[in-house]
Amino acid sequence: MNMSSPRVRRIADRIKVIVAQMLERRIKDPRIGFVTVTDVRVTGDSQQATIFYTVLGADSEAELAGTAAALESAKGLIRSEVAKQLGTRTAPTLEFIHDALPETARHLDDVLARAKAQDEAVAASRGATYAGEADPYKKPREDEEDLEDEWDDEE
Repeated sequence: MNMSSPRVRRIADRIKVIVAQMLERRIKDPRIGFVTVTDVRVTGDSQQATIFYTVLGADSEAELAGTAAALESAKGLIRSEVAKQLGTRTAPTLEFIHDALPETARHLDDVLARAKAQDEAVAASRGATYAGEADPYKKPREDEEDLEDEWDDEE
């Protein structure tokens, strides 16, 4: 989907606002949970709009499926309102897609927390002594005599 044009981006932003207002005020389907429109992508010719949404507090697949079915049944009403408010010659077809980004982010947070806990456990179990010297970095020589002694040794 090409959203490089400023006009297409404005249309996408406007559709996002219209759909969010419709879901909040006009769509009274009890199957629709607490839906948040996360993103809208519109094709370059403005003929198709893909609407990404999340459902807050939807714990089961049945709740997500109910919300998806409710959005699908309200698609015609939402599309007619989008057409009316956009004022364009044609109304874009709408496609609703559940946005899995929050669940993916939550999963990654859990994985990172487990990795941090394992790192802390490993750090606690190892000794406080170093495998080599305490300071393994070479220091610049400060005495000229050290250099002369080395040159004498080489001869």
